[in-house]
Amino acid sequence: MTITTRFAPSPTGYLHIGGARTALFSWLYARKHGGDFILRIEDTDLERSTQESVNAILEGMTWLGLEYDKGPFYQTHHFDRYKEVIQQLLAQGDAYYCCCSKEELESVRNEQMANKEKPRYNGKCRDAGHKGDDGRDYVVRFKNPVDGMVTINDLVKGDIVVANKELDDLVIARADGSPTYNLTVVVDDMDMKVTHVIRGDDHINNTPRQMNILKALGAAVPLYAHLPMILGADGARLSKRHGAVSVMQFRDDGYLPEALLNYLVRLGWSHGDQEVFSVDEMVEFFELENVNVSASTFNTKKLLWLNHQYIMNSDPAHIARHLSWHIGQLGIDPSEGPALVEVVKAQRERSQTLIEMAQASAFFYREFDEYDEKAVKKNFTAEAAEVLAALHEQFARIEDWQGEALHQVIVDLAEARALNMGKVAQPLRVAVTGTAVSPAIDVTLALLGKGKTLDRIQKAIETIKNLN
Repeated sequence: MTITTRFAPSPTGYLHIGGARTALFSWLYARKHGGDFILRIEDTDLERSTQESVNAILEGMTWLGLEYDKGPFYQTHHFDRYKEVIQQLLAQGDAYYCCCSKEELESVRNEQMANKEKPRYNGKCRDAGHKGDDGRDYVVRFKNPVDGMVTINDLVKGDIVVANKELDDLVIARADGSPTYNLTVVVDDMDMKVTHVIRGDDHINNTPRQMNILKALGAAVPLYAHLPMILGADGARLSKRHGAVSVMQFRDDGYLPEALLNYLVRLGWSHGDQEVFSVDEMVEFFELENVNVSASTFNTKKLLWLNHQYIMNSDPAHIARHLSWHIGQLGIDPSEGPALVEVVKAQRERSQTLIEMAQASAFFYREFDEYDEKAVKKNFTAEAAEVLAALHEQFARIEDWQGEALHQVIVDLAEARALNMGKVAQPLRVAVTGTAVSPAIDVTLALLGKGKTLDRIQKAIETIKNLN
C-alpha cells in the first residue's frame, strides 16, 4: 500500500501558520514513508473562494519548499463526480430528500436549546419518502446510523469514541444541487486513495460523520491524525489579532523558509531535546506518535532565534539567494556592488533577519543621504578630519585593494599618531557607512571598493569642516 497524505486548504484567504504546519506534517509523513503528498484546493465555497487566495497558497507552498507529488486538484472541477455519489447514496437508501424550511429548522433548534438539548436535525423528512421532484426546495441529507458507535483510532489523540445517536443527518447537497464540504472531502479522499488524513483538531467533529459516509460507500476508511491547535501568547487560539499572518509575510519580514519549517515542526512535535533540524532530519525523525496532544503556543522570540541560527550556519550562497530579494525590495540592484555571498559572510553574525541584513548592507550599494546624528557628534571631530585626510592619502596608494593591506594602513596610522584603534577606525566607519556599526572595518572597506571608499572619506572631511 502506498502511503498517501493530502493538504486540502480552502482558498478563502492566505496560507496561514496553522495551515502551513498541517501541510508540513502531511508532507513529512509522506516523505518519511516513501508515499505521495497531494495538494487539493477545496474551492466549493464559490462566494468566498478567490484566485488570489489560490495563488497565495501556491506561492506559500513553493516558498516553503513543500513540493507536492499530485495536484493541485480543484474540487470545482469534480462536481459531476460528487453528484454521481449523491445519487448513489440516494439509490442505496443512505441519503434522502429533505424539504424542511429554514424557519422550521430554526424553530426546532430554538426549542431544543430551550430544553437544554443538543441542537440537531430532528429527522422529520428521514422516512418521508420525498422524491425531490414536486417543485419544492430540497436538500439531500445523509442518513446517519442511529445505533452503535464510531471509533476514531486517532494517531495523535488515541481512540475517540462517538455514539451515532449524537450525530444528526447532515446535509450533503444544498437546494441548488451543489455538494457540501463533508461530501466532497469524503469523495476526494476515497477517489484519491488517501491513507492518512492529517489535519487540525477543529475537524474532529466532522470525522465520525465522514467515516460513516465512507462506510456507506464501501470505501476504505483512512487513518486520522488530528493536530492540536496553535495558541497566541494569551492562551487564545492564534488569530489575526495576535498578528497571525500569511506565511509569505514571514518571507517579507526576513525569515528563511527552513527556519520557519524548523519552528513549525517543533510547534507540537519533538525529537528528544533537539531544537535545530535540517529538512532531511525532519523527514528522518518525524513520526505522528511524537506529536504532542496539548496545544502549542506561538513564540516569535523563539522563531527569531532559530532564524539567526540558520543565517549564521547555512551555506552563504543559499542565504545570498534569499537576501537578493530583500536587497531588491530596497530599490537596489545587488549586481551594482559587492558579491552578496561576501556580504552574507560579513553580516551574518549580527543579523537576526534578512531585512536587518539588507538594511545594514544598503550602504555597500548606494550612497546614504545622511549620517547617524549620534555617530557624527561622537566621531566627527577636527582631529578626525586630520585622521581621515591621512587615511585618504594612504588608501589612494594601494593598488591591491584587500582587507589585510587596508588593516595595516589603519594600524600604522594609529601607531604613528599614538591613537587607539577606535580613534581611527570609528571616524572611518562613520565616513564610509554613515553609522557607527558595521562589520570589521577592513572587511567593510574591502567590500565597498576603493572608489567608493575614497569618495566617502572626502565627503566626510568636507562635512567635518562645515560642522566646525
